[in-house]
Amino acid sequence: MADTPAPAPRAASARDAVRVFNKYVTNPVMMRLAGRRHWYASVIRHTGRRTGKPYATPVVAEPVAEGFLIPLPYGTHVDWLRNLQYSGTATIQYQGRVYAVGSPEIVDAAAAAQQLSARRRRQFRRFGIDRFVCVQRADGDS
Repeated sequence: MADTPAPAPRAASARDAVRVFNKYVTNPVMMRLAGRRHWYASVIRHTGRRTGKPYATPVVAEPVAEGFLIPLPYGTHVDWLRNLQYSGTATIQYQGRVYAVGSPEIVDAAAAAQQLSARRRRQFRRFGIDRFVCVQRADGDS
């Protein structure tokens, strides 16, 4: 899949400012609750492509038939996604359980919509999310 077209400069700079704020302020706070039961955010644990260091990032992981769909509100050039694409594997902590995942594939909103509830489609559309990464569960768990 092709990357998302570059947003207008003003929109791009605002989105980048939010992304950087979230990375250094919101995400550390979110990590206290992410992945726990009854919380909307999950945790993706991945390995740095250059450093080999383990990282954990809060994400919204939507369970689907074969794995999880993760919206990409900041596009396809975020570090956690690039690490996932490089290694091909990660774990997702969702609702208190940990799942091994792999085979990341970038999909557009139309492809993702087929696997999402109407409510979730509306939410993601409202936030202008047009790219998702689909990961397959590698642990054989259903």
